Amino acid sequence: MKRKKLRVVVVSFIMLILLTSCSYGAGSTPNSGNTAENGSKSGGKVSIPIVADPTFNPWHPNAYAESNVINRVLFSGLTQPGKDLSPSPDLAESWETSEDELEWTFKLREDVKWHDGEQFTADDVVYTFNEIVLNEELGSNNSSYFQKVREVKAEDDFTVKFILDNPVAALPAYLSFNTEILPQHIFEGEDPWELTSFNKVDPVGTGSFKLKSYTSGQSVVLERNEDFYGDMALLDEVEYKVLADANTHVAQILSGELSIFALDDLAAIEKIESTEGVSVHARETTRFFWIILNQELEKYQDKNIRQAILHSIDRQNIIDTVLKGYATIADSGIAPALEQYYIDDVTRIEYDPERAKSLLAEAGWADTDGDGVLDKDGEALSIDFEIGIQGDLEAVAQMVQQYVEKIGIKVNLKTMEWNTMIQEVVVNRNYEMSLNWWRYPADPDLSAYMHSDNVKGNNLPGYKNKELDDLLDKGSETSDVSIRKEVYIEAQKLMADELPYLFLWYPQEAQVRVDELKGVPELSFGDALHYINEWYLEE
Repeated sequence: MKRKKLRVVVVSFIMLILLTSCSYGAGSTPNSGNTAENGSKSGGKVSIPIVADPTFNPWHPNAYAESNVINRVLFSGLTQPGKDLSPSPDLAESWETSEDELEWTFKLREDVKWHDGEQFTADDVVYTFNEIVLNEELGSNNSSYFQKVREVKAEDDFTVKFILDNPVAALPAYLSFNTEILPQHIFEGEDPWELTSFNKVDPVGTGSFKLKSYTSGQSVVLERNEDFYGDMALLDEVEYKVLADANTHVAQILSGELSIFALDDLAAIEKIESTEGVSVHARETTRFFWIILNQELEKYQDKNIRQAILHSIDRQNIIDTVLKGYATIADSGIAPALEQYYIDDVTRIEYDPERAKSLLAEAGWADTDGDGVLDKDGEALSIDFEIGIQGDLEAVAQMVQQYVEKIGIKVNLKTMEWNTMIQEVVVNRNYEMSLNWWRYPADPDLSAYMHSDNVKGNNLPGYKNKELDDLLDKGSETSDVSIRKEVYIEAQKLMADELPYLFLWYPQEAQVRVDELKGVPELSFGDALHYINEWYLEE
């Protein structure tokens, strides 16, 4: 199937146009600053939507999508995604690995200050990893990437060494993805999750912008960090507006109140594509959407059940209707954006309701009482389906519910506010079935999401398979691309058959932004935020 391509077009939506006299947004804030060397004008403000109140701590278990887009601007990591997606220097100027790949040495910048004026040093890196990330009792978000790191040592004030139990070829890529460094001088001796004065009130980072104001339920405003170690930001401010409703995002970008975002609900895409003053930009991403079944529950450990449910879902119809064609069916977790490793020559669980019914029958499920719901040993096959309200997730979930019920499974759809979903599904693992997505670094190592060692981390379904574990271990332990490619081809074939996740699709990001906003690199929205200091407004 050919992937439908987003068009980079000048667009108009509903009856609204960008109002240059409004008090918010890229088109409304005067550019009163100086002209930069590249001819761009400094000054002004951009506004970005988030769906819930953020947590100003990239490692906090509750810090997900709504927090990441702020934390990438407030804080800095050792590396960042390059404009070619390969790891690029940030707090670390350079790095090298030992011949056995068990030690990685990072040389840090010496000109970095925290937003409160304190000097950034190797001690901050050592504290962040040894005391927070590698502390298994804390269950840090994204700590699954660092399961093979034994410890981090300071060689001197501006050199750190990561000591590994096993090689991790993707370490520099992991260090570029939601793994920013925290200030030791504020966190030392404190519970990192209970430090509300930082996590919810007054964060201190090293990024190109720092906190100006935060009003819960309304907005977060960042202002330019005049002491930033890199190129000074051109914008004066970045405002994040708390807006749970995707329809509001669309309406407000057209009224001049928003400047840029990734369009999560594509229902409006056709209307947006005809509006003047706003453009839609296609971006490939390392993402896959999924349904998870809680495999701590015995019945979902049966591959037949997992395959049956996926056979019942017409993914192509959902792509064509809800997603307006901006996705392709996923068979594993490795996305087409990773061209070196991705293959489509794997078993596809096609839409086939009759095959689904047959698999359920093989697993012993039958409608013994004629009520339309399958049962076994006196237990009805009923599933609680918990999702968070964001973008088009609810619309997709409603279609999934209808498909699955047609094969004799009762589906109880339960929608909840996004942060509630994070707490229940991600933190507490109090769920039976859920729908969401993963976005990951530009590397095919998916150990964090599927390895048995990470069932308390990002392996949310609790999937355990020694064969897949061995493949993931082998692929992660060598930097040799030819060897890794062979390993990940086998891993994709196994994922496609075993379904640790019910793989749905690989989405294309529809990045919507006002035409006055320039300097945004040709990256996905999340990656482009690392370069927000280069963004500017054109009069």
